[in-house]
Amino acid sequence: MSFKELGLSKWLVESLEAMKIFAPTQIQSACIPAVLEGRDCVGGAKTGSGKTIAFAGPMLTKWSENPFGIFGLILTPTRELALQIAEQFAALGANANVKVAVIVGGEDIVKQALELTKRPHFVIATPGRLADHILNSGEEAIAGLRRVKYLVLDEADRLLSNSFSSDLDRCFKVLPLSEKRQTLLFTATVTDAIRALKDKPVVEGKLPVFIHEVETVDKVAIPSTLLVYYTFLPSYVKEAYLHSILKLTKYEKSTAVIFVNRTRTAEILRRTLRKLEFRVASLHSEMPQTERTNSLHRFKAGAASILIATDVASRGLDIPSVDLVINFDIPADPDDFIHRVGRTARAGRKGDAVSMVTEKDIDRVHSIEERINKKMDLLEGVDDEDVIRDSLNVTTAAKREAHLEMEKENFGERKRINQKKHGLDKDISKVTKKKSKSKN
Repeated sequence: MSFKELGLSKWLVESLEAMKIFAPTQIQSACIPAVLEGRDCVGGAKTGSGKTIAFAGPMLTKWSENPFGIFGLILTPTRELALQIAEQFAALGANANVKVAVIVGGEDIVKQALELTKRPHFVIATPGRLADHILNSGEEAIAGLRRVKYLVLDEADRLLSNSFSSDLDRCFKVLPLSEKRQTLLFTATVTDAIRALKDKPVVEGKLPVFIHEVETVDKVAIPSTLLVYYTFLPSYVKEAYLHSILKLTKYEKSTAVIFVNRTRTAEILRRTLRKLEFRVASLHSEMPQTERTNSLHRFKAGAASILIATDVASRGLDIPSVDLVINFDIPADPDDFIHRVGRTARAGRKGDAVSMVTEKDIDRVHSIEERINKKMDLLEGVDDEDVIRDSLNVTTAAKREAHLEMEKENFGERKRINQKKHGLDKDISKVTKKKSKSKN
């Protein structure tokens, strides 16, 4: 079936063809007609399956029939994903003068408020920054949100977790009621909570929720072309072992993503590896938005062969041609492991995933192996004596220099100030609540 047969506008089909997209994927074939029909929709499919077009296509089609104000709001958990979605909307709507605003942290909030007052057709936002505007930018900035026709939650399983709940609640309060808008949820992991939405009572005048899953994570946990390795090491010399892994003959020319659990670890590794003359970029929340965007572009363009990232990069981002994924830190959630290693061995290509396992990680590794239904193999070639001889001294010296640089630059100071500020805000809120109770 073609995009035209699915019901997309002629101009949009032409835009897709100009982008060399001729045939719909499974998730697009299933969800586009349902959304055009007016149904709320849940779409589950792995990264790279075309979920963005599955919701952007019908939204743009309906917008072109009756363009007005802020037509659709797309919420997504990270700035990088927001920018990526905005790029696709801009490309799809280039011939139709579609106006898109990206509302994310790390950018000038006053400029963003002005953008919102101009009523862009589509707003792509992270919940935290949009909540900031709702609190502080005034009615003129948020008035357009009160009439949106579509709300999209991209990476819905993450957005519906506790960490986003208060910001989402604040966003939802300014939007039309659910019966007066279409709500579209798209995710790589359809959780039981999301699946349960189909059992909700149908609101009068609305069609039942449409749910479609393409290959659940369980069925495609680990592709057959992905080789899963581990290396066991003491926790206090991880950088030396990482150096040895990257120097293995089979990985010397590989493009690699190294995943860590904390922003500070990402920054230490970036500086350490750079001193050891690796071409490195990094991606974490302590970096200014412009630096994060530049890092991603450098890695995609091949100017950097290694990307060090927190889990901000493990889901949704389109990072092609990665040969190797290294788990410098083992994730607590086995599903996060699956999303991380999903950066390689895509579209039938081969790839390796290496997990650096310390004495503290045994239980996590067992949980991961149970989840993927596969035992990790020992990585050959990383010998303790070789690490001590070839890597320990140089990495220790480089790491020491990295630490000293970060101390001089007060790395993490902005985060500490924000944490104190939020803590103070909470304390003020508690005191205010106590006072109001005592008055009553």
